[in-house]
Amino acid sequence: MNTFAGIPSEAFRFYAELEANNNREWWLAHKGIYDAAIKEPLQLLLSELEPQFGPAKIFRPNRDIRFSQDKSPYKTAQGAFAAKDEGCGFYVQINADGLLIGGGYHSHTPAQLARFRAAVDAPASGETLQQIVDKVAASGFNIEGEKLKTVPRGFDKEHPRAELLKHKSLSAGVEVGEAGWVSTPAAKEEIAARWEELRPLVEWVSEHAAP
Repeated sequence: MNTFAGIPSEAFRFYAELEANNNREWWLAHKGIYDAAIKEPLQLLLSELEPQFGPAKIFRPNRDIRFSQDKSPYKTAQGAFAAKDEGCGFYVQINADGLLIGGGYHSHTPAQLARFRAAVDAPASGETLQQIVDKVAASGFNIEGEKLKTVPRGFDKEHPRAELLKHKSLSAGVEVGEAGWVSTPAAKEEIAARWEELRPLVEWVSEHAAP
């Protein structure tokens, strides 16, 4: 049985070339590279991380172009998501720029958003989240997510956690590019360590915003 040996540099070159050749003919001619350098390493990585973070899903490489003006048939990045709850979990992505590691909360039904905002507003849970976000940012992650331009209606514009209240989704990510360890077996431990840094954020949103 194969074991995870890292993400080869061919994976990043594949996406750099795909950006300039996003068509079915090119994809079919290079699908062997996709399978060997991207799909298989990700499958092995996620399988080995499953005991620690749970089962993960590799996203489809093709785009849904039915309602899009952009008719490029393939995504220029390959992502995978280990879900703790629906829309909430740990993320890894390969693209032309290298490897991205992240996690957090991506889906937001009206009910979920209401729960999230109530928990941010409440002193105990809200202050806990602020401390988590501050620590995650200090560790080198970018705090991301869909945001409103202003504090949502019904909340004080001078709220001590005004910036968090603006979030409709909340995640954090760090781009590690093609760091030397990415193409080695050590990538598994590096990704696991980063996901562990994000675990408090994932667990907070899981408790307060997940279905």
